[in-house]
Amino acid sequence: MSSPLRLLALTPLLVLAGCSNVLNPFCGSSRPAPLIGSLSPSTVTYAQVQQGVQLTVNGSHFVSASEVVINGKALGPTVVSNQQLQIMLTTGVISGPGQFNGKVLAPGGNGGDVGCSSGGTSSTLMLSVQ
Repeated sequence: MSSPLRLLALTPLLVLAGCSNVLNPFCGSSRPAPLIGSLSPSTVTYAQVQQGVQLTVNGSHFVSASEVVINGKALGPTVVSNQQLQIMLTTGVISGPGQFNGKVLAPGGNGGDVGCSSGGTSSTLMLSVQ
């Protein structure tokens, strides 16, 4: 009679592409997509932008390589924590009053070919410049 340990060693492991990271034991170093909860402040004046105003992005799953994307322009933030990023809004980013999209992009971790999703883009919040 074979021991249970020996049978386990001979059982093939099946990994399905696109399966959930929770179900895949090889997804340990992959990271979830960032979640964005708020921008602070969410409304600024263009005069503040001309002087340079700090924008804080609050959320979760931020990593050191995360980028804040304002209206399509990727910016390297100061990472305060895995829940907070900060950038400086200037006229190089904002060219005038209006509504601007803000989101966070996190690069993928070690997802590889084992069916792990990793990193990604958060939802979008609006920044109002008056």
